[in-house]
Amino acid sequence: MTPLVAVLVVVVAGLGLGLGRLGSQAVAVGQARAAADAAALAGAAGGREAAETVAAANGATVVDYHEAAGRVTVEVRRGDATARASATSDGTGSTGSPGPLP
Repeated sequence: MTPLVAVLVVVVAGLGLGLGRLGSQAVAVGQARAAADAAALAGAAGGREAAETVAAANGATVVDYHEAAGRVTVEVRRGDATARASATSDGTGSTGSPGPLP
């Protein structure tokens, strides 16, 4: 019976580690999305420099920045996570899914 308990302890510990990693990645993606949202709004109001400043204040870096037809689209990297968002100077916008721009 003791070997079975040892195996169960190892399996449960492995599951705990896996869930911890998933949770950690979800937090990282959420933080990257928040940084992208803030950077896009700042970029729409004040240009690329403002977007980079706000991204840095959120622990991220701007890896891509586009302005077209009154809309700013920003992609940021925070740790291993990337996210993108777009905004217009009137404050409207949308958050894209994490990942590279098409």
